[in-house]
Amino acid sequence: MYDILIIGGGINGAGIARDAAGRGLNVLLCEKDDLASHTSSASTKLIHGGLRYLEHYDFALVRKALKEREVLLRAAPHIIWPLRFVLPHHKELRPSWLIRLGLFLYDHLGGRKLLPATKTRTRTNSEVFAPLKPEFTKGFEYSDCWVEDARLVVLNAMDAKQLGATIMTRTECTAIQQNGDHWTATLREEDGSDIQVEAKAIINAAGPWVDQIASTAQVKASNARQVRLVKGSHIIVPKLFDDERCFIFQAGDGRVVFAIPYEDGRFTLIGTTDLSFEGDLNQVQASSEEVEYLCDLANQYFEKRISAADVVSTYSGVRPLFEDQAEDASSVTRDYVLKRQDQGDAPFLSVIGGKITTYRKLAEDALKALQPDLTVPGTEWTAAAPLPGGDIPDADFAAFARQCTEAYPWLAAATRERLARTYGTCIHTLLAGANSESDLGAAYGGGLYQCEIDYLLEQEFARTAEDILWRRTKLGLHLTDAEIAGLRTHLQARHVASSARIET
Repeated sequence: MYDILIIGGGINGAGIARDAAGRGLNVLLCEKDDLASHTSSASTKLIHGGLRYLEHYDFALVRKALKEREVLLRAAPHIIWPLRFVLPHHKELRPSWLIRLGLFLYDHLGGRKLLPATKTRTRTNSEVFAPLKPEFTKGFEYSDCWVEDARLVVLNAMDAKQLGATIMTRTECTAIQQNGDHWTATLREEDGSDIQVEAKAIINAAGPWVDQIASTAQVKASNARQVRLVKGSHIIVPKLFDDERCFIFQAGDGRVVFAIPYEDGRFTLIGTTDLSFEGDLNQVQASSEEVEYLCDLANQYFEKRISAADVVSTYSGVRPLFEDQAEDASSVTRDYVLKRQDQGDAPFLSVIGGKITTYRKLAEDALKALQPDLTVPGTEWTAAAPLPGGDIPDADFAAFARQCTEAYPWLAAATRERLARTYGTCIHTLLAGANSESDLGAAYGGGLYQCEIDYLLEQEFARTAEDILWRRTKLGLHLTDAEIAGLRTHLQARHVASSARIET
């Protein structure tokens, strides 16, 4: 019998699994698709406090997120790194003094230590205004962090597995029944076979499907009226500016939209929207109206105009926010709510809402919420523990990158830099035994070699080309259609061969 069954392989589920396994609990996590295949890979990819939440007086959430920002930066400096954001002052929207006051609070609420403070910028003292229209002459530059969101999920799941958790991807929970002091759940694997597992407690971290899982368990008070589904969409266009700094733009509807250098500055990522969502959660796509909205907003600020024809890729996700009766989707709280819904001695905890930035604190609070019905051994431990690949001395990625250059001088610089950024110190496991590019196996384009594919399949739960190209990496933006087809053919052949060996 498991201590905890976690349903959902997004950032919250993976983070809880890691924390619980590290305390000695027997944990099973099941995910109906790939890890981070929905909301957790569709964020704006920021570790941030949420500057605009100050306008909604959500100071507690901003403070909690800002404190976590530097904790996570130390835990995974290969996939999380500092960014500077420029907020141009739009004279017809918020007044300059109000923005500066908000940024003063932003600098001081979370006990900032590693990141530089806000600075005022003008067109005369900063080249950052060069890509903007001439009417924007003043702004503010502040700090936040970037995160490879899907990789953050995978690293938490990897660590959970190393600590003893069982991670089952492409395994859907189809039935849940309470049996006195424990739960019995039916899990359907990818081949259609069913298995039954027992657990003392269930944590429902199914994201947008949280209310469906609660209904499946027939717990008291379904989440259906407590969850507001909000879709956020992003567009990716060829780079609009050369500066490594990012922009945050005010919109006339009260929202803010980010424009961020993406994939070594070869592209610009623009997002996000906030729209109430009703539809098929398995088919979430950016609408033409959302694409137009983001293009129009960018065109209000940038000299270089873009249209839908310039968009090379889009992605969308649905956030399961707590229904706080806010009038519009953009003002719904992003804080998490943990709701006990059991009817006896077997805890059933539903996770509603949350930000990727606060997932680690959410995990700690989720384990607290299971007590006293489930004894949780040990103490909180994740704040000082690096994630896989993140054990870089002093969190100094630049120094680590130089060490990789010395260790692997034979590897093409672009590939070496990508592997160091993607895998951190795990690059040494991935490249073990290789002394030349010919040792890396077949090449699939974009610096993707067979050894990396093997590593992702064996260590990071990947199975398909989409897992590799869009969640473990972003090589889908760089490979040709023919190269992607070649990778798919290879993985399908490998899967067939593996299945044949198992049957034999």
